[in-house]
Amino acid sequence: MPQITVDYSAPLDRRGFALALHPLVVEAVDTKLDSCKTRFREVEETVVGDGATEDVIVHVEIALLFGRTDDTKARLSQAVLDLLPKYVKATENVRLSVEVRDLESSYRKR
Repeated sequence: MPQITVDYSAPLDRRGFALALHPLVVEAVDTKLDSCKTRFREVEETVVGDGATEDVIVHVEIALLFGRTDDTKARLSQAVLDLLPKYVKATENVRLSVEVRDLESSYRKR
């Protein structure tokens, strides 16, 4: 915990983003740095709206153990959204989004 997934079609400095993101998450939700795990999934194709433009996306999902307030999750979402543009290597037609959610009660780790 936290489990972080980044789906992206935009050129992205993945390692740089993860290394900047992890301390931000630690501070926001009071966890340990070595608990942060980020995986990246490159998206081959995206279509936004009517498909008239070649939009690219980056969507970050952060899953946390239950107990963080909605306000904490909203502040973390905004902080991640503010951080993302520094690591995206595209400037036009870029769609960024972030979701912070609770892990399911069935979550286990080893």
